[in-house]
Amino acid sequence: MKSNPLQQVNIVSRVLLGFLFVYHGLVPKILWLSAAEVHLVDVSGIGISATVISPLAGVLEILLGCAIVVLRKLDFLIYAAAASLLGLLAYVAVMSPEFLVEAFNPVTTNILGMGLCYLILLTQRYEDVSLELLEGDGEKG
Repeated sequence: MKSNPLQQVNIVSRVLLGFLFVYHGLVPKILWLSAAEVHLVDVSGIGISATVISPLAGVLEILLGCAIVVLRKLDFLIYAAAASLLGLLAYVAVMSPEFLVEAFNPVTTNILGMGLCYLILLTQRYEDVSLELLEGDGEKG
């Protein structure tokens, strides 16, 4: 069975959104704790060191990214991703607005991520239809 172009958009969008969360959870939070991460944790006032909280947040981001790719029928993961992207963008805008004008800033990353969330939700029904057709074809064979 040939794949529907909208199904392909759904899958590619999921992989890209998943990559966004896995990369941002792994690289600046676990492998190389970035100065920006340390600063954002410090200004939060939570009283927990960035060396503790950032890797924990990184693990959660990695889990969310993997779940987005693998658990394709769970729309709440996409809503959670969109809410976290919007919330983190708002947090940076309020607490450290100077980051909004830097290269590779959260405005571009988070808005593009929210765009991927929109594409996934928009094309999800085509993914569901394609899976139903595949399951139906399997029963006839």
